[in-house]
Amino acid sequence: MKQNSVNQQKTNQKTKPLRYCIFMALLSGALLFLSFPVFGLSFAAWFALVPLFAALRGTDTMKRAFFLGWLTGCAAYTGILYWIVYVVVNYGHMPVYMGIACMLLLVCYLSIYTGLFAAATVYLRNTVPLYLAAPFLWVVTEYLKSKVITGFPWENLGYSQFNNFYFIQIADIAGVFGLSFLIVLLNVAISGLINERSKKTIALAAGVCLLWAGVYAYGMIRVEQVREAMKHKKEMSVSLAQGNIDQSIKWSANFQKETIDIYEHLSLQDDSGREDLVIWPETAVPFNFEAESSLRRRVQGIAAQTGKWLVFGAVSFNPHKQNTDFFNSAYLLSPAGEIRGRYDKVHLVPYGEYVPLRNVFPFISSLTAGIGDFGKGAGFHPLNMDNEKIGVMICYEGILPEAGRMYKNEGAGVLVNITNDAWFGRTSAPYQHLSMAIFRAVETRLYLVRAANTGISAVVDPCGKITVRTEIFKKDVIHDKIKFIEVPSFYARHGDWPVAVSFALLAVFLILSLAWRIKHVRRKFTR
Repeated sequence: MKQNSVNQQKTNQKTKPLRYCIFMALLSGALLFLSFPVFGLSFAAWFALVPLFAALRGTDTMKRAFFLGWLTGCAAYTGILYWIVYVVVNYGHMPVYMGIACMLLLVCYLSIYTGLFAAATVYLRNTVPLYLAAPFLWVVTEYLKSKVITGFPWENLGYSQFNNFYFIQIADIAGVFGLSFLIVLLNVAISGLINERSKKTIALAAGVCLLWAGVYAYGMIRVEQVREAMKHKKEMSVSLAQGNIDQSIKWSANFQKETIDIYEHLSLQDDSGREDLVIWPETAVPFNFEAESSLRRRVQGIAAQTGKWLVFGAVSFNPHKQNTDFFNSAYLLSPAGEIRGRYDKVHLVPYGEYVPLRNVFPFISSLTAGIGDFGKGAGFHPLNMDNEKIGVMICYEGILPEAGRMYKNEGAGVLVNITNDAWFGRTSAPYQHLSMAIFRAVETRLYLVRAANTGISAVVDPCGKITVRTEIFKKDVIHDKIKFIEVPSFYARHGDWPVAVSFALLAVFLILSLAWRIKHVRRKFTR
């Protein structure tokens, strides 16, 4: 460990000009941004952090390291999350300058985690080699970003590999955080080769290449195993109806009948024989389905007319609740039109479906006028479709690994994601949303069927391959075959174990670093 310390000090002995470090930090942020949709240049993530590591090598203080990491985060998240301006301006009725301010406020907050990552790597570099510190630190800070306060796991680093087919198969063992670990490790290896072509760095790079080769080999083998398991399973036909209802008129009472007309027309289209399951998007039924009405009876009649199971989103009302009455729900109707189950959304979107910290900071209410609080569902419990179970994830829940895991462990054989991405307009957000949902299929080895109001609706097989999809802002219906399969998933059973390992090792690293610093201080005073 002492020798490592000496080597690290040698490689970091020269402080680089601040303007050089700022440029390199911003370059890392730009490369991270390009890794995600709409660009989706997954390979850019493999070396996106290399410029940041170069900047940190020329940095001698944690304060400066934090600033550089924070800049990297700002550059990346501004590009990834620019669509927030569109949402709050068009549907939150804020002035453009306030929309930009809201987006930048979130960007500045999220960038704190990349700042902490950078500062911690500098803090540990005298005692812990970068190839050990950086991957585990990234997993820890990314996990904190995903969980602290309300959590925001949108486009964690591992999601950048959504179109790297064989690589993402390892998600059924290590999850998205495991993918993030591997990407950061590769960045460290590349950085080491650029800065120091010693036997040690070459050996490290070779080891990382072998590890990645093993991941790809696992992916190829696993794909064959999953497809073999699917061969003799019974097929079920599914139809996904994409109504393309304009968000500005969606909740108009005058448009309710026309909305049901649209979904009835789409549901009665038969592509290649009788469909067993029809799925409408989130809040496709724009009225309180719990209340008895002619529109409710008509929706039930559509299920009976088609003779198919019907899943759709609606706002529901629970008369037994006194404080919070309304829920963002999904209903399951039988082929006879009977209500067989209701799922209430568990993970609500802050400042969209509820207002956090309203009681702590009363002024927030004045800033979020018009936003009500929906009730929180009881849990991720599957809906029973006779002998099969389906797990429903509403909108944002499609990016939550724990949702898919819980459904898998409760016996769900298919995941259903219903969403209304009309809020996002023609931005990168609908593409980002779908790219993250793909991982729920791989993690659980279940089919994922996704119905979106304005797109992108899609069917994703248990290997993460999109078998059929729609375009955005197009009224459409797609048909496909799915299967209820039971393929074991280590990740579904054990969860985010890479996170637990990372926290444990980080604690060890901090103890070693603290011990080294105490020893170093004592030496100075004894001279």
